[in-house]
Amino acid sequence: MDNLVRRLLKASCAFALTAAMAQPALAQSTRKQLKAANKYFSQENYRASLPLYEQVLAKEPNNAQALFRAGIAYMSFDKEKASDYIYKAQRLKKNVSKDVEYWLGRVDHLNYNFDEAISHFQAYNATLKSKDTRKKELAQLIQHSKNAKVQFNSPKDIFVKNLGPTINTQWSEHSPVISNDDKVLLFTSRSDNMSNAPAVNPDGKLNDKNKIAADGQYYENIYEAKRIDDENWEKPRSLSGVLNGKGHDASIQVFDNDTKLLMYRNDENGDILYSEKSGTDWTEPKKLNKNINTSGFESDAYITPDGLTIYFSTSKYSEDNTLDIYTATRQPGGDWGPAKTLGNAVNTVYDDDSPYLSKDGKTLYFSSRGHNTMGGYDIFKSDWDSVGRKWGRPENMGYPINTPDDDTYYRLSPDGSYAYLSSYRIGGYGEKDIYTINYIKNAIIRGRVLSQKDSTVIPGVQLVFSGTQADKTALSYNDVTKPVTGDYQVSVLSGRTYQVAVSKDGKNIETQEFPVPISTNDSTVITKDFYVPYVDTSGTNIAQLKPIYFDTDKYKLRPESITELNRISEVLKANPGINISIEGNCDSRNTDEYNIVLGQNRADVAYNYLKKSGIAETRMVTVSYGERRPVAANDSPENMQLNRRTDFRVILKEGETAPNMVNPTPTSGANSTNSTNSSTTGTRTTVPLQPGKSKAKLPDGTKVKTKVDEDSDKVKVKTKGANDEKSKTVTKDGTIDSKAKDADGSKTKVKTDND
Repeated sequence: MDNLVRRLLKASCAFALTAAMAQPALAQSTRKQLKAANKYFSQENYRASLPLYEQVLAKEPNNAQALFRAGIAYMSFDKEKASDYIYKAQRLKKNVSKDVEYWLGRVDHLNYNFDEAISHFQAYNATLKSKDTRKKELAQLIQHSKNAKVQFNSPKDIFVKNLGPTINTQWSEHSPVISNDDKVLLFTSRSDNMSNAPAVNPDGKLNDKNKIAADGQYYENIYEAKRIDDENWEKPRSLSGVLNGKGHDASIQVFDNDTKLLMYRNDENGDILYSEKSGTDWTEPKKLNKNINTSGFESDAYITPDGLTIYFSTSKYSEDNTLDIYTATRQPGGDWGPAKTLGNAVNTVYDDDSPYLSKDGKTLYFSSRGHNTMGGYDIFKSDWDSVGRKWGRPENMGYPINTPDDDTYYRLSPDGSYAYLSSYRIGGYGEKDIYTINYIKNAIIRGRVLSQKDSTVIPGVQLVFSGTQADKTALSYNDVTKPVTGDYQVSVLSGRTYQVAVSKDGKNIETQEFPVPISTNDSTVITKDFYVPYVDTSGTNIAQLKPIYFDTDKYKLRPESITELNRISEVLKANPGINISIEGNCDSRNTDEYNIVLGQNRADVAYNYLKKSGIAETRMVTVSYGERRPVAANDSPENMQLNRRTDFRVILKEGETAPNMVNPTPTSGANSTNSTNSSTTGTRTTVPLQPGKSKAKLPDGTKVKTKVDEDSDKVKVKTKGANDEKSKTVTKDGTIDSKAKDADGSKTKVKTDND
């Protein structure tokens, strides 16, 4: 505890005791309770004082002295209640304490009200004489609030998660140590065997004096918990039976392949010890040598993986008994050599504690009350300068890793992907809790853009995902939906809501809001389809030539498919310069080879129908993609139905731009089966079959070569895809002979009678 705090508490308690004695209006029992509460308060035994203050307030809810003192006591356990009590005390009695402005500043700082905290500290500072030593400490507190405001307004994209009530209690939990396989957690708790049993009864009496420290809380003990899964732990077991000293014991580190435990014990002002694994338990701890343990206070340490270097915090060498970080190396004889300071780049005139190194030894993490802390201890990191052979200037790891209160014991997981720390935060289970720190990762968002009117996919749509980082820096991601499938894919920073602007051909269709949940791994995939109020009128979109659908394992035309084929026939007759690719598709129920054949049959049945309706063979090519081009995941009957289809795509020659398609002239019986006479339909004339060769390139990069012989009774079509997929289809006298070679080298042969 800071010297300023101790002086103020001592003065406040003396005043409180006098005030309690001087209130004859209070009932005798109330005066007795207030006197007992103030006594515990003066001993900094806040846990014991609070039940007694609450009993006073139950009878005297406007007792300003009890409210003020209880508010200070609550600062270690419930910051929000502490603020309510101290502010209420001041409203009831403006001069409830001569130090009330100081305490209002402290409680506002802890509750993130930094401007108000600065105002209170400045007001308190104005009451002090010019040579008062408290002015220096107040200047530091004001700077803490300024630092905190900067860090809080520039947060990092980090997810802080409480380990939950199995590990954390109303007491203080800290010093997390994780095993090399990430399955066992050692930690320190001030609970009574991980229970919520009160150390102090409502009458202020201690439950078990042998377990209770001077501050009215249980002594620190080491616990072990085994992981059940990513979210849950088994009930912790106490290791105090073999590692227990007379007072506080705390976990520090496991090393030498988890066979040794480094620990703290408050012997001789605080020392570092080690214990060795013995079966499922540990041996009697032994102290490190006198180069590490001194007459000063040694609180924490870290041994490098090679076992040759130790970093530790000690008060031995500082003038005012604050902690600094030192290092020592193992000597040829096997013990630790003389201690050497890490220097002024790391160490400050305030406490610097809890050293920990990254696995490669290039980054030092530690806790400090100095540097540009937000208040109390903050986590800092320093990088090793291999040229200058020294540690670089420490960097505050920022909010929300750090808070206005104490944040300590930063420890990386074995793979370095996340970290543990101990912190007293609003919303926790009590005093300090153990948390995990995860950097927020990207998530893959993929899906399709579809028309609200008929659920057809819309290729060529641009989606722009706009959001902000935690520090309000703008984020923007975009993609354009693919031909045929209308699908898109973007990788976006997770854990925020995006505004998604949907546009086509430079014209905005609409903007939708899409929340993306937090992801802390690199493999999160979210499917999101956008339905928009858009109808394609360009004549080149697949919405103009809609797919037809099939029953499972069938290629027989449905009645509604015949209606759609009649419409497609009319469109093609109204646009004689348009050629199409007829593409058969399947769901994933059968083998890839089987589905290639089935897909070809689905393409052929549409081809034959259009041919009989008067569309020249040279205007159409067929392709089977089998199950390889789904428009939806094959995870439901509805999605599988979407994949059992035949698509129709306009073929563009190389260098050719998309044409404007003419709507067909309405004719009577347009939705009935057309005549097989291919010479005339309405006022449009079809293109006769022309011998010769032609080349075309589909929108997906597939190249198509067509050859029609002199008598127009034999058509040969060759295709070559972007991934070296190849096919050859020969149509002669109503028979189709097709061969295909996939990108992976697999081959497929199909021979069928189109009639």
